[in-house]
This record gives sequence, C-alpha cells and structure tokens, in this order.
Amino acid sequence: MTQEPQYAIGQQFMTRGCTPRLCTIVDIHKTYNAAGDLVKYCYVATHEFMGQTLTDCEVPEATVTRGLIA
Repeated sequence: MTQEPQYAIGQQFMTRGCTPRLCTIVDIHKTYNAAGDLVKYCYVATHEFMGQTLTDCEVPEATVTRGLIA
C-alpha cells in the first residue's frame, strides 16, 4: 500500500444514523509488515456522550469521507 492517510489529526466529521455525533480524529494507527511496508491504517476518533469522552479505535477512511463537515 503506497497511499498515505488522507485526513489529518483534528479533522471533524459527523457519524451517520438516527443519532449523529460530532467526532474528531485524534490519532492515526499505522500497521507495517516485516519489510517495512505500510499495510493498513485507521483513524482514532473521539466524541462526547452524556458528559463522557468516548474513543473509537477503528474508524475507516470511508466513514470520515461520508461524514465530512463542509
């Protein structure tokens, strides 16, 4: 995989569904193989729920793309 993550830390997006939430990317997890090649990456995002900060560790790039805030 030669593609790097498209979105930077701090990017905000809305989740989908009946209760959309404002999420913020706080980290990017990258996975490399033994040869040093980038195999996979995913975003870590947080959002507020009832006064708590919840963290989602496996947010795919498509989820961020669909929920971008213009």
